[in-house]
Parts: sequence; C-alpha cells; structure tokens
Amino acid sequence: MRKHPIAQMLGIGLVASLIGIAISLKIDWFPKSADTAAPKIDTLYDVLLICSVPVFVLVMTVAIYSVVKFRARPGDMSDGAPIHGNTRLEVIWVTIPFLMVTGLAIYAWVLLNNVEAKQPNERIINVVGQQFTWHFQYAKQGSDPGTCGGSGPNQVTTNELELANKEHVYFRICAKDVIHSFWVPEFRLKEDAVPGQTTHIRLTPNRIGNYQVVCAELCGLGHSTMRVPVHVVQQADFNNWLKQQIGATAPSSSSTPAGGGGAATNTNAEGKSLFTANGCGSCHTLADAGGTGTVGPDLDKIAADAVKYGKPRNESPVQYVTESIEKPGAFVVPGFPNGVMPTTFGQSLTAAQLSALVKYLLSVGTK
Repeated sequence: MRKHPIAQMLGIGLVASLIGIAISLKIDWFPKSADTAAPKIDTLYDVLLICSVPVFVLVMTVAIYSVVKFRARPGDMSDGAPIHGNTRLEVIWVTIPFLMVTGLAIYAWVLLNNVEAKQPNERIINVVGQQFTWHFQYAKQGSDPGTCGGSGPNQVTTNELELANKEHVYFRICAKDVIHSFWVPEFRLKEDAVPGQTTHIRLTPNRIGNYQVVCAELCGLGHSTMRVPVHVVQQADFNNWLKQQIGATAPSSSSTPAGGGGAATNTNAEGKSLFTANGCGSCHTLADAGGTGTVGPDLDKIAADAVKYGKPRNESPVQYVTESIEKPGAFVVPGFPNGVMPTTFGQSLTAAQLSALVKYLLSVGTK
C-alpha cells in the first residue's frame, strides 16, 4: 500500500530532525566556561537548537519534497491543479511557532533576570571602549570607581582586566567614540558599549585562567585588533595586583631627579601614560610603552619619519607628529591604510596632553 505524501514527508522530516539535533548537540559551540552563568546559557542554547532544528528541517523537507514530487514533467505545459487554502492547516502552522517562540522568550527572560540579579558585595568595574582598545576603571577605595569613562580621584585605570575568582562583579560599560560590544567568550555574556549611554552586565568568574576581551561589534578597520587580556586569579593575588596599580598612580617626590630634569621626566611619564591609556599600542609598535601593534607605522622610528616625511611638507617634527594625531588622514605613511586611526584625539586630548604625548613620542622613538 502506497503511503500518503504527508506521511512520507513527516517520516523523512522526523529522521532528519533527530540526526540534525544529535549533530548540533554534539558540537562544542563555545569554549570551556569560566563563569557561574555560563552553564545556564549553554543549556538555553541547546534548547534553542532542539527547537530550531526540527522547524528548519520540516520547512526544507516540504520544500525539497514538493520540488521533486510535483515538478512539471518534460513536455507538460498544462496549468497546475487549482488549490484552495486550508484554514485549519494555516491556523496550525501559525499557532505552533507562536507558542514555541513565546515559550522560548519567557525562558530566556527568566534566565536573564536571574543572571542580572544584584549580588552581595559586588565589585564595580567600569569598562570603557574606544577604537581600538578597552580600558578598565577600578575603585581605589571602596567598590565604586565613579562615572564610567570619567577621571575621578577614586579611579585607577588599567589596560588589562583583572578579576578575582568567585567574586561578584558588576560591569558598567560605555564608549568614547562608536558602538563596541564587550564580550569574553568564556563568560558567554555580551553587552554593547554605546556612546552617551552606560550599559551593564553582572558575572561571577569561577575558573582561574587567562582569557581575552573581544569586541563583537564591527567598529572600524582596526576592529580585529581590539582584544585585551583577562586574568582570573585568586583573591589574594587580585588584592596585591590592585595595590600595585594604585601605587603606580600615586605621585612620588623621588621620581624627580636633581639638577632640574624633573620637568622632562614628568612630561615623558605623562606622555607614556596617555599613549597607554588611549590604546595606541594596539595599533603601533613602541618598545618603551610595550606597544606591539602593526596596523600603523612603527613609532620606534617616528623621530626619523618626522624628518623624512615632514621636511618635504615644511613641517617640523613636532608639527608633523601633532598633525598625525589631530588629523591622521592629512598624510599617511606609504604602505599603511588610510582611515584606520580614529580622528577624535584632537577633541579628546587637551592642548597640554597633546604636547606631552608629542614630546614623549619624539624622545623615545629614536631608532
């Protein structure tokens, strides 16, 4: 006895769905988890796969079966049979997906609500995104460093994310220029950094190790380089690290040498701090500041380049470097792409900061 076409399609779809679900659940979609919320998010993802695969397979089975079974034979130029809509079938195929999507939305909302619930003794860390790096602001005293992206007296800014194992963390996330997306794959959670707004996520790291913050939003030509290290360490090691960071920002009278050289030393220190804080090392090489980027010109040779490329344009080295920072598109060193370097430094840096940065680069970039 020949089977009904619908029974044949359902049989093929069921077998294909089971195979598809088995394959999709077998794949490791994410790296090993390092946050307490990650297993719950992984389970949600598995549920989405279990619901999505049969729907995809059913639609494709019906489409492929219909193309093969009911295709016009060679030489058949007649019209197809008149078909009237089936109200019952239409109600069914609208109601079932609606109920599935509604159930998944409620499940995801409950999970997100639990993940974002306020935890006791949270440490607040500001996450500041800019082309093409991340900065992290910790509190010198207490747990709140103040406004995200600000420069308050209770803030210490770093270019690496250091976290204590099993300590609750509340991230306040902002951006200086364009939209970025803060994401550590091992933590699963992701949140956009939007200029003019402060977003947030909460997490609790639970596995000691080294990871990376990844920008998951296309933010410019240097987007792929926007990665910084994440270190999850023991609480005692974190406390020692934070004390070192706070101590490094404290003014010290011993850093001013005798003989009137203090002004130059302070200018270089400020310039180096500006270079590091603005993420210049993610695109440029500068040995003195630990910069290893290769997107832009090698700044270890900037003094020579300033003479080489500035002289034909009647610019002094100071004028050349200043223009390169304020108007990076005015002249681009041959061999490097135009439009990669942000054009906002002329507005974000004061005249004094810009001068300190230029003097620092010319003093250390002498190879």
